[in-house]
Amino acid sequence: MGRSNGGFSEAGLRKVRDVLTRHVDSGKIPGVVALIGRGGETHVEAIGTMRHDGGAPMSRDTIFRMASTSKPVTMAASMALLDDCALRLDDPVDRWLPELAGRQVLKRVDGPLDDTEPAPRPITVRDLLTSTFGLGIDLTALGSPIMNAIFEGGVFSQGAVPLPDQDEWMRRLGTLPLMRRPGEHWQYHLSHDVLGVLVSRVTGKPFEAFLRERVLDPLGMQDTAFHVPADKIDRLPPSYAPNPQTGEFTVWDEAKGGQYSAPPAFQAGGGGLVSTVDDYHAYFRMLLNHGTHAGQRILSRPAVELMTTNRLTPEQEAARSALARGAVHVSFGQGQQGGWGFGMAVRTYRGDYAPVGQFGWDGGTGTSAYADPENGLTGVLLTQVGLTTAAPAQLIHDFWTTVYQAIDA
Repeated sequence: MGRSNGGFSEAGLRKVRDVLTRHVDSGKIPGVVALIGRGGETHVEAIGTMRHDGGAPMSRDTIFRMASTSKPVTMAASMALLDDCALRLDDPVDRWLPELAGRQVLKRVDGPLDDTEPAPRPITVRDLLTSTFGLGIDLTALGSPIMNAIFEGGVFSQGAVPLPDQDEWMRRLGTLPLMRRPGEHWQYHLSHDVLGVLVSRVTGKPFEAFLRERVLDPLGMQDTAFHVPADKIDRLPPSYAPNPQTGEFTVWDEAKGGQYSAPPAFQAGGGGLVSTVDDYHAYFRMLLNHGTHAGQRILSRPAVELMTTNRLTPEQEAARSALARGAVHVSFGQGQQGGWGFGMAVRTYRGDYAPVGQFGWDGGTGTSAYADPENGLTGVLLTQVGLTTAAPAQLIHDFWTTVYQAIDA
C-alpha cells in the first residue's frame, strides 16, 4: 500500500475524499473543506460549492463561521494571562467583573428568578475556565424561567440578534441569578463569553486585539477574526440552517451585509470567530507541540496541559455525559467524549474511533477541529450547514471515522 503525507495511506486518503464527496453529492451539504495533518505534512480536500444552488467552488482558503469551535482558540488569551501572572486560577473575578459580585443562586434550577439564596463564595477565574461559574446553556432546563431569561435577555451570543457592547452585555448578565453554586456544575457556553470580557478588562485592550497580539499573529492566523473585512468577504459562504422537518436550505446569515461583514459590538469568545482550515491547523499543531510554533513559545507547556486534560470532577463529568447521551436528538451524538479541559472536550474513554486524550470541539455551524497526541494528528472539517438537521453532524462523524482509518503507522 502506498504511503503519503507523514503516515496516511493513499487508500485511506481516497476513502476520506470519497466519504466527503458522498455527503456533498447527497444534496444535504453544499460544500466542505477538510484538512488532516500528521508528521509535519497536511492533506486538504475542498469539495462542492459555496452556495446550495451552485456558485463559486469551495477552496482551501474559504472562510467559515466557527461557532463553538471558537472556544479552544479564544481560551488561549486567558491562558496567556495566567502565564503572565496577570490572573491566578483562584482569584475572585469581582475586581474586574463587579457585575458578577455578590451573586444570588436559584434554590431550584427550574424555579422563579426571585427564589434565590446567596452564593456561598465568589466566582473565581478557575470557575470561568472550567465552565462551572454557575450560568450556562443547560439542555435539561429548557423552558425554565432562567433559560428563557438567557435567551430573551440578549446575553446568548449564538442567536440571530447582535449583542450590545461588552459593558452592557455584562450589565444584563449581572441581572440574572446563578443557576448553580460557583464551581459545582459544568454548564455550557456563557463562561467563554465572560472570559473575553475578563481578558479585555485585565489588559485594557479589546479582546480581539490581545488575542491577535499573543496568539493569532504569532501563529500566522491572518484569516481568523471576529468579522470578515470587505476584501475577503467573497471567501465567506452563506450560513444555512436547514428546516428541521423538510431539510430545505434556509439562509441563517448571508456573507455580504450579514452578521460577520462588520466588526461586532461584542467579541464573543464562545462562538464569534471566523477562520480557515490552515489557521486552525496552525493552532492545534501548536497545542500538540506543547505550546510552541516555529521555535517560538506561544503558551507554556503547563498551560497547554491544563487546557488539554480533563478538569471535571467525577460528579461533574457524570452530569455532562448524561446530558450528551440523553440529548442525542439535539446533539446527534456529538459531545460524548467524556471529559472537558479548558475550552474544549478531552476524551477520557474510548467511545469511538478516536483514542483517549484527543482534544478539540465542534460548532453548531457545521465545524469540527481536534488534535490527537497519541497519533500526532490534527483534523479540521468546515462546512456552511448548521446543526438544525443531522446531516452535518453525520458528515463530521464520518470524517473522523475515515481519518482514523487513513493512519498508516
